[in-house]
Amino acid sequence: MGMTHIVDRRLNGKNKSAVNRERFLRRYRHHIKKAVADAVQRRSITDIERGEKVSIPSRDIEEPIFHHGQGGKREIVHPGNKEFVAGDTLPKPKGGGQGQGQGQASPDGEGMDEFAFQITQEEFLDFLFDDLELPNLARKKLKDTEAFKYVRSGFTSQGIPAKLDVVRSLRGAHARRLGLGGARKKKIRDLEEQLAALKSAPEDLDAAFSHDDQVQALEEEIARLKANVKRIPFIDEIDLRYRQHVKQPKPATSAVMFCLMDVSGSMTQMHKDIAKRFFILLYLFLKKNYKKIEVVFIRHHTSAKEVDEEEFFYSRETGGTIVSSALKLMHKIIESRYSPSEWNIYAAQASDGDNWNDDSPVCSKILSESLLPLVQYFAYVEITPQDHQMLWYEYEKIQEQYPQSFALQQIADPGEIYPVFRQLFERKAA
Repeated sequence: MGMTHIVDRRLNGKNKSAVNRERFLRRYRHHIKKAVADAVQRRSITDIERGEKVSIPSRDIEEPIFHHGQGGKREIVHPGNKEFVAGDTLPKPKGGGQGQGQGQASPDGEGMDEFAFQITQEEFLDFLFDDLELPNLARKKLKDTEAFKYVRSGFTSQGIPAKLDVVRSLRGAHARRLGLGGARKKKIRDLEEQLAALKSAPEDLDAAFSHDDQVQALEEEIARLKANVKRIPFIDEIDLRYRQHVKQPKPATSAVMFCLMDVSGSMTQMHKDIAKRFFILLYLFLKKNYKKIEVVFIRHHTSAKEVDEEEFFYSRETGGTIVSSALKLMHKIIESRYSPSEWNIYAAQASDGDNWNDDSPVCSKILSESLLPLVQYFAYVEITPQDHQMLWYEYEKIQEQYPQSFALQQIADPGEIYPVFRQLFERKAA
């Protein structure tokens, strides 16, 4: 009996197993999502842009198989084995009863199969952001369809005076005059040549018409044709051509992410590391939704400064904290470089909550009046296990006024980064 060969002839480009892989990922979606969530908790956010090894429990990998049946009519006797008969005892394995297995015991009683597979970076990020969505993303898409740019699309015979193309209209009028008057002007030239020849020729006494009558008839015909040519208008309504513009959707493909962080003496390196992980996670999230992303780093203590990433996370400062200085600088940068009509603006602010009490109301005013009308979303994370301070309570008032574009959460340790991120950017109900 020959073996059965199953040939998959489905067209699938160069990657012949893509369809099977997609089906496989869908089938074990629950296990992959759990592995991705564990990876986020286990490794640094800075190392999140790579794949992950996923293991599948043995009880979940049973697959239907093809096999050959007995077939035909068979009569066979199974005599048993050569070594043992019913009633014999089996000897114990030598070596103290220790097995030869390679695996480890499972702490929860669910064994893991030897089979494991690798998901790619792209698949990892897809599962990471599977149940997250940018705030108001559906509303932003509607805005995108209402944002248009006008592009040239030829000419039309109807339009407003402001779009009249003078050169094109005059060119059409000239062509019309040539078409209508060209034959008449040629006839006029021919008659004028005949008239000149007639006037220079001696009078023929035997002609049916006198010389003067012939001259008069030619002159009258020439005058009539010239009058017809003059009646052709220099430019007519049918000659007018207007520039035509059509609207094309202008998709929002660019985003700028503002990172604001307190670097005063109360912000330790541990605080900065937590903030860095949160900022990087937000950057990865935005990169899944926009083609072009720019990042602006603003650090502040009593004064604010735009810096590069290295100085942002690792420079040391001492002294107090004035948060409003960073908000003012952010507004200034938006006005000078990032027009809200061309950029989707996001901001994340990290602080331990310390601020001059007199400055917190100023921050609230700058946010509500100057920044929130310009940004898509503003997230504030307070990195401290201690009680909230004045800045938090001021920001709570803003959250009540702008629940769709402003959010705040507290982070006490690195393990809370991802859960807090999910709370800040969870998919909002329609």
